[in-house]
Amino acid sequence: MPTSHVNSLIAALPLDRGAAEPLFRQLYGAIKAAILDGRMGPGMQLPPTRAFCRLLAVSRQTVLNAYALLAAEGYLDGTVGRGTFISPDVPLSVPPSAAPAPGTPGLLRPLSARGQGVVTAMRQVAIHRGPLRAFRVGMPRIDHFPFDVWTRLEARRWRRPDHQFGYSDPAGFLPLRELLCVYLKASRGVRCTPQQIVITSGSQQALFLLSTILLAPGDAAWMESPGYRGASGPLRAAGARVFPVPVDAQGLDVAYGVAHCPQAKLAYVTPSHQMPLGVSMSLPRRLALLAWAAQHKAWLVEDDYDSEYRYTGAPLASLQSLDRAGCVVYVGTLSKVLFPGLRLGYMVAPPALAEALAQAKAVMDRHTAIVPQMALADFIAEGHFGRHIRRTRDSNAERRDLLLRGIARELDDQLACGPADSGLELCAYFRGAHEEEAVARAGLERGIELRPLGHYADPQAGAACATPAGLLLGFAAIPPAELAHGVQELGRILRGR
Repeated sequence: MPTSHVNSLIAALPLDRGAAEPLFRQLYGAIKAAILDGRMGPGMQLPPTRAFCRLLAVSRQTVLNAYALLAAEGYLDGTVGRGTFISPDVPLSVPPSAAPAPGTPGLLRPLSARGQGVVTAMRQVAIHRGPLRAFRVGMPRIDHFPFDVWTRLEARRWRRPDHQFGYSDPAGFLPLRELLCVYLKASRGVRCTPQQIVITSGSQQALFLLSTILLAPGDAAWMESPGYRGASGPLRAAGARVFPVPVDAQGLDVAYGVAHCPQAKLAYVTPSHQMPLGVSMSLPRRLALLAWAAQHKAWLVEDDYDSEYRYTGAPLASLQSLDRAGCVVYVGTLSKVLFPGLRLGYMVAPPALAEALAQAKAVMDRHTAIVPQMALADFIAEGHFGRHIRRTRDSNAERRDLLLRGIARELDDQLACGPADSGLELCAYFRGAHEEEAVARAGLERGIELRPLGHYADPQAGAACATPAGLLLGFAAIPPAELAHGVQELGRILRGR
């Protein structure tokens, strides 16, 4: 290659003298990029270091340091008195393909069928963005959490590291599992031993693990419709054939599922507080569901995502407490009780399955971070957990009452409220003819978040799963003034003002 062309390539190498990155690192990166994209080919001789310095107006040490890095990584060859060359072992550049892989914009190589299924399934799960505002769903009141106490408990653990700071039991920190066992027995009637509990990085990981190890591609799985999209995503990602089952005032319509898809291998349910309609599964439906699962050797995944927040009467017993056939896996989360960023959840499974789930957990991420588990165990043992739940339950009830009074006062002619005895959200149905998505878009324009009930409907569900149009309104994390503002704005939207 002519010397003049080489010199022009060198002179064009990008260097930013005002950047924090050292010049030799910039020079190293620029030469490496030129080699990889083919502007500098194998065997090309680079100018002597002194000439290189003049071309770029840098020190000789800068050039020497860059050359040393490139030579160490195999990009350059050189000997004293002979010169410096691009290594002949660097392959000729391969021009990028002009056409990305079908179905995955921007990818040069296709995802596997399973990978594409994961991406497609989870693309439907809503992700919160932007500042908190009325009526964001799924959010607990974070400002109520005693972060000072939590910081102290974590700091105490960090000051006293022991063997637990190595690789831990994939099933989780045993003292935490023992404490959860006591808590679940007392509050939810869950019958278990600590060995049946597996700690996960949130309930979402639990649902993914269960979908992966309990179902083969093509297996049918019952899914409530409308229902939690965060559960249908893992089912579809595992290759399951999701069968939508309607929900009515008594919860999942078991008879419909038995009549139309009796061969299902798994059913996902939220019996204590159905997402999003808020109904509780009646005792006859619970018994019918357990009988079907026992007869067909199917699994039942009970997602008890917000059972701590029941505002009228005693907490409902779990579906797991009625199970005598060992078919229920109870899934819980601490995101709604503590704060979502903690990413701690758990599963309670029959003993043999618990061992398999722990092994699957080890394959996925070895174990959940140990210090948060230790801090949570201390948080429970010292009584902070119980106090926090009581305080938050009272706060949630106050904000629920504010929302109900606001709707009754200003929107009674527009909205009919669903069950309001538990949870962090309120289901509200339109009394008049409104298009959900149009109402939601108008809400965003006015600075409020309105989640249509249609978001939770399975797009493949038939007329049997049809749900009246309406909204799911979150209240727990929303300050009273913002709740009042949200009710006013929603009233203006529904009345076309």
